[in-house]
Parts: sequence; C-alpha cells; structure tokens
Amino acid sequence: MTVPPESSLPRQRPLVTVDLVVFTVRDEALHVLLVRRPERPDEPFAGQWALPGGFVDVEADDDLEACARRKLAAKTGVRSPYLEQLGAFGSRDRDPRGWSVTQVYFALLPASAAEPHGAESAAPESKWWPVTSRGVGTRLAFDHGRLLGAALERLRNKVEYTSLPAFLVPAEFTLTELQRAYEIVLDRPLEKSAFRRRMLAAELVEPVDKQRETGKRPAQLYRLARRSTAVVFPRTFSPRD
Repeated sequence: MTVPPESSLPRQRPLVTVDLVVFTVRDEALHVLLVRRPERPDEPFAGQWALPGGFVDVEADDDLEACARRKLAAKTGVRSPYLEQLGAFGSRDRDPRGWSVTQVYFALLPASAAEPHGAESAAPESKWWPVTSRGVGTRLAFDHGRLLGAALERLRNKVEYTSLPAFLVPAEFTLTELQRAYEIVLDRPLEKSAFRRRMLAAELVEPVDKQRETGKRPAQLYRLARRSTAVVFPRTFSPRD
C-alpha cells in the first residue's frame, strides 16, 4: 500500500467521535440516558442535553467499539450486556467546531444496573429521560435528536424478531417481566400464552431453582440460556402474540 505524501493530505481533517444511545426500562417506560453539556462559553450547545459520547482517543482506543465501551463505562460504571453499532453520521454542519463524523452505538441495560454512577456522571449532569415516539421532550444538542430517532427505530424493528428486550430485565426474571419489557419497547400488548410458547420453544430462557412472591401465587424465575448474543426468531410478533 502506497502512503500519500503529507502534502497531498487534507489540511483540515474531520472531527471523529462516538455517541451512545443507552436504553433501559424503568417506571413502566423506555428511558434513554442523557448528559448535560458543560456550561462554558467555548462549548457548543452549552448547558443543553445530549447523548453521552466523545472524541476517539487514539492512545486509549484500539477501535471504535473500544471507544464506545470506554465512554459507556465512564458514564454508567457498568459494561452493557448488549452493544450494537448503529451507523455513521457526518456532515460539515452537525458540529460548529468543524466537519464532524460520529459512529453511533446503542446499548441496553437492565434497570438494576442503569443508575448513572461512572467517573463522568455526577448528578445532575446525567439523567434518564422517558422516550416516546416524539422523542424526549427537550431539544437535544448537535443532531442527537436524529441519532436517538434512528436508534429507537432500529431497536423497535429488531424487537419484532429478536430477544433484545431480554437485555433490559435483571439476570433473573419472571416471564411476565420479560413480556412487559417487550410490550414497553413495542408500545403494544402481546398475548400471554403465545408469548410464553415462543420464549420456551426458542430455548431462550431456562428455569432457576427459585420463585418470586407476587401476591397471588409464586412465579417461576428464569434466566437467559445464552446471555452473550441475541436470539433471532423465525417470524415476527403478530398482534395476537
């Protein structure tokens, strides 16, 4: 491979960042983690809410995913059980500091691990915001509203035929809790018996030797049979599932 002479390289190179759309389910609603931009006169969109992320560190990050995981740990103090690359977004006007390109990832966290407490997450600079089809109820910095919308669309599309909501529940859960996570993300109810048949037939879950008191009768607890990857179902959920 021939390396071009330095004189032929562009004088101004794009700013390269990684942004994270971190989802969890809490208070019976889908939430996303936002951080407040620093209140400094040299900061673009000072004081506004934004997705967590930052510049690639060429010394610390071996690749883009490493940067995403570093930023996630800094904001939440945990490693997400699910992290997926969403795509690249770039233009000359998305960042007033110059031509900018960002690689976007979305992460899923159970509520039990979703309280921001990382090195960069001192309250009130980090906060969980409920997500609706219209966004989060506040104008986000940069083009982060567009990034959030793209991540939400990807998540909801994939939930139709995968086990992604299983990464939003605790390590041990009831099938009712798992179904509720699906319903919250899809924003529609699912039929109980059909849902349970699908989860068990896919060998997605396995029972543990525990039950949980629910006020009526004890409910069987389950865990994921394989927590490292999502399960793909042979068909999407129908309105009766």
